[in-house]
Amino acid sequence: MTTDHSDLPEVDLAPKPTSSDDVIEAMKDVVDPELGINVVDLGLVYGVHMDEHSNAVLQMTLTSAACPLTDVIEDQTRAALDGIVNDFRIDWVWMPPWGPDKITDDGREMLRALGFNIG
Repeated sequence: MTTDHSDLPEVDLAPKPTSSDDVIEAMKDVVDPELGINVVDLGLVYGVHMDEHSNAVLQMTLTSAACPLTDVIEDQTRAALDGIVNDFRIDWVWMPPWGPDKITDDGREMLRALGFNIG
């Protein structure tokens, strides 16, 4: 006896490719160790490029080129992107330099809540 399933909708169970937006959303779990605000709302993520194999290249900066915390941010990024991308690389860029103008409105609210005076 066979069952006719022709009236059921087809469901695509193949994993959906990861988008740059997915990566940016996941990066909100990566927190700048000095300020306690996520790197996206601080404006430290300048760009994300995804290839056809779900590998991500992130262009990021830091609040200062002398910041010694790249390893901490890379470790947090690895944890945040686990299961979302196959692999990732961070290209640290210094131009344009980071400035408070890069902070999102949400980031400004978070900094104000921590007692920072942000315009």
